[in-house]
This record gives sequence, structure tokens and C-alpha cells, in this order.
Amino acid sequence: METLALILAGGRGSRLDILSEKRVKPAVPFAGKYRIIDFTLSNCTNSGIYDIAILTQYLPLSLNEHIAVGKPWDLDRRDSSLTMLQPHKDWYSGTADAVRQNIEYIKRKNPKYTLILSGDHIYKMDYKKMIDFHIKSKTKLTIAVQPVPWEDAHRFGLLTCEEDGLITNFLEKPKEPESNLASMGIYVFNTDTLLEALETIEADDLDFGKHVIPKLLETEKLYGYVFDDYWKDVGTYDAYLEANLALTNTVDKIELDMYDRNWKIHTRSQELPSVKVGSKAIISQALMSNGTIVAGTVKRCVLSPGVIIHPGATVINSVILNDTEIMPGAYIENAIIDKRCKIMDHVIIGNSEDYTPNKAKPDILSSGLNVIGSGVVVPEGTVIQRNCRIFSSAKFKDKVITSGSTLS
Repeated sequence: METLALILAGGRGSRLDILSEKRVKPAVPFAGKYRIIDFTLSNCTNSGIYDIAILTQYLPLSLNEHIAVGKPWDLDRRDSSLTMLQPHKDWYSGTADAVRQNIEYIKRKNPKYTLILSGDHIYKMDYKKMIDFHIKSKTKLTIAVQPVPWEDAHRFGLLTCEEDGLITNFLEKPKEPESNLASMGIYVFNTDTLLEALETIEADDLDFGKHVIPKLLETEKLYGYVFDDYWKDVGTYDAYLEANLALTNTVDKIELDMYDRNWKIHTRSQELPSVKVGSKAIISQALMSNGTIVAGTVKRCVLSPGVIIHPGATVINSVILNDTEIMPGAYIENAIIDKRCKIMDHVIIGNSEDYTPNKAKPDILSSGLNVIGSGVVVPEGTVIQRNCRIFSSAKFKDKVITSGSTLS
């Protein structure tokens, strides 16, 4: 076997807060019918990589149910292999520690190259091109890199590279960045180099950025592979909402083309009927999934499978997840509403001039959007202002939920 792909899919995604309350971040729905991990898995199979292991940890049930035996990605064939790997000794304490705990699996597979991937980014990438670059460079480790906005650079491992890609410097999340060329968390290792690093570098919280890369740079020539296409970390409410809504833009403004038949994004789809649009529906810039019924007004929204928008209801700039029902007269603006919710008649969500940040989590919710957890029933006539967090267990005692509130 030439290449083994290891997908790190155990991160909670704490900044997604309510959306990762009952599921791991890679299992969070995205773009209507998909999950975040679908993009990484589809990249693998579209790149001709069919030997894949997914390293899970936090709340894996939803992810395991979604992936199952991997049939949507053509991973149930005789010449393919899909393995779900869970912590079997201790909780994973770092990205490289997760791989280290599964070192016997890698040895048993014995690939020439090991491709390390994150399962929680949105992008389309031909990994074969990166592997070819790795081989041509005659290096032991290649890191996928991309320039990021300077204001975000401190959140990444940052590199300095020469024109041919040779890495001359690497710093993990520096407070004062000197470069904005960021590691994407995508690595191609010569497997013998990876195994040696995992077995010799001593650190309980072994991490690729903190430990493995700096150690290898001391003695080896490592290379950066520049990826200059769409790549998003949708790890915050604002990033998640905007990345979804951007998919409703006109064709000439869409950065992520999901309609390319030569690079399909595969997923496990529900067997639901076709989209139905009522005679009085008003729809503009909407992404609508199978089983959706729209009889009201929808503007710049992403609707997941089974969503129902009743007559007289209005939904604007929002992401509505599976099987949620918006009743007549409801008005929703700038919201993320999780699965199986019921927004009752004449509820108002987000129509307020008060932008008080969320009092419990001002760092993750301050732009004016509201987030509602799965299975919530919002009582008739309730007003939810802005920057509110409504958990699945919420109990409504007041008709007006003021800006910045948390109901749990």
C-alpha cells in the first residue's frame, strides 16, 4: 500500500458551542445535506486514496452513524479500507498523540506514505498533487500551507518558505506573527519518519505543531506545499453562518463550487421526496435540500433536509437544520437553528436593535445572531432578541428573551 490517510475527527469544536453539544465538530451539518467531514472524505476518494482510518473521540455516535461502512464514498469495496479508531488507553491529548496511540495500526498497514488530515475543514483538494510534490521534493515531511489574514495568523502554526517550498522557519501560534503563511494541518509523512518521531519524541501532549515539526526541522529539510484554493475553518458561529450563506451567492461569486461533476462531494443522504414550493412562496438566494417544503418567505438561507416553512413565515439570513418546522407568522433573521426544532406561530427571532453580546459567552456570540439547540420548541408569540443561546434543555418562562441571554 502506497498511502494511508488518517483523519483526525475527535475534536469537540468548543467554539461551536450548542452545535457541538451532542455531536463532534466533523459531524456538524453543512451546506444543507452534508456534514463537515464529507469534504475531507470526498477529497480522499476523489484523489484515489481508499485506505482511510478516522480517529474519533468526543461524542462519536453521530459521526459513526453517518459514516457507517463508507458506502457513499465508495469505501465498502474489496480493495478499500475504512477503519474507525477510538482511544483505547487514554484520552487523546494532542494531534500527534492521537496518531501515536494508534501506531500499531499504522505498522500493520505498512504504507510508504502517511497522510494526516483534519476532519473539520471545508475545502476541495487533490491530495495526489501534494503527494507528488512530496516525492519530487525528496523530503520526509510536507506541510500544506495557505496565506491567512494577518489578524487571524496568531491562531495558526506559521511558516517561512523559500521559493521552492523549503521551510526555513516554523512557529506554533506566535503572539506576534512574522508570517501569515499558515499550516493547514495537512501533512504527508514518509511513514518511517512518522513512526520514528512518534516513538522518540517524549511529550504527554504530543502535537504535530508544538513538537513533531520543530523537532524534525532541527535535522531535516521539510517543505511547504502551497494550496491556493478555498479552505475554511467553520469553527465559530459567525464563520459557520457566513460560509453557509456564501453558498447562496450568484454563480460568479461562489468560492466553493459544489456542482463540479468531476469532483463530487459525497454524503449519506436521507431518502426524502423532492423540494416542494407553495403557490405563495417567495424565495431568493436559497440552498434547499431534499424533503424541504417552502410556503412562506425565504431570503439568503440554507435549508437542510425535511425543513418546513409554513405560509406567512419569514426566514432571512439563516441556517435551518434537518426536520425543523417554522410555523405561520414566525419571523426569523440571522439565526442558526439545529435539528427537529419547532418555531411556533408568530415567534420573532432576531428582529431587535439591541446588540448586547451574550453575557455568558461574549467571545463567541456578539454579532447579533441567535443559536437554538436541537429539539427546542419555541412557544407561540415568543420574542428572542439577539446574541441568545438557547440550549436543547431550555425552558421558556418569559415571552421576551432579551439580547445576550442564555437558556439552558
